[in-house]
Amino acid sequence: MATGCSESNQNQGTTAQQLPQAQEAASTPKAQPAKTKVVTTFLPIYLFTKAVTGDVADVEILVPPGTEVHEYQATPENVKAIATANVLVKNGLGLEEFLEDTVKNAQNYKLTEIDASKDIKPLNEISPVEKTAKDEDDRDHEHGKGNPHVWLDPVLAKQQVTNIRDGLIAADAGNKATYEANAAAYIKELESLNSEFQQTLQQAPSCTFVTFHDAFPYLAKRYNLMQVAVVEIPEDQLSPTDVQNAVNAVKKYKVKALFSEPGVDNKLLTSLSKDLKLSLRTLDSLETGQTDPQYYFKAMKANLKTLETACK
Repeated sequence: MATGCSESNQNQGTTAQQLPQAQEAASTPKAQPAKTKVVTTFLPIYLFTKAVTGDVADVEILVPPGTEVHEYQATPENVKAIATANVLVKNGLGLEEFLEDTVKNAQNYKLTEIDASKDIKPLNEISPVEKTAKDEDDRDHEHGKGNPHVWLDPVLAKQQVTNIRDGLIAADAGNKATYEANAAAYIKELESLNSEFQQTLQQAPSCTFVTFHDAFPYLAKRYNLMQVAVVEIPEDQLSPTDVQNAVNAVKKYKVKALFSEPGVDNKLLTSLSKDLKLSLRTLDSLETGQTDPQYYFKAMKANLKTLETACK
């Protein structure tokens, strides 16, 4: 992006020296063209989109970081944001269930929609799901179009950034050079991150772990880890039977690690880790966090450190 801008400025400087009238015209203030308005659904998609646009587009986020995207209910502000946007970027794969009606209500017939997961083949659940309470809602976190958490695999994140770049170029061709340069720089960082994961985790082949949110099958598959089960546990009103079921489910798979997520304060997880003499560690699904595009790398490197420690 910096290269594109500096080249452009050099050219303007040459033209201005050759034509004095051009210099005068350049000093007259001109109305800046309105920036393309882009709305994104939730944090990872915002991070990737903002990385590609830099400052040449205005980028908003619909689902506040830390809010559960799977069960999100759209607000009037969301409808208004989509109604006035040029572009909408979503993760896809059935994750943003609130979107269909929200887009209909916005009645923005000029809206360009970008599906960041276009051409990514989804995984269906590759781990057994162990339910610990009989009355749990079977529909909770059901993934009708395969598992949507593709952004947690740096290689698939590259595909998402590429899809976002191409969609933005189609919608706003005037900023093509900026989108290409910014995407290339971010993709280079993703490639470096992938190499770091490969080199670190090849020393812990087939490390087995249990999670309490089915967010990590792509990460596990990419780096030869074994997400052996997803244990679904209720957040309150636990019976002794629920606790015992959870303990049995974790023992069954002889796992090395238990992973929770940032912001989850579940007493059962804490007591489980004590009962099983396993450390309870945090793996970040990036659904909460900072809105700086570099946050993706910060969080993923923290995940790598967690996996490296847990899998020894």
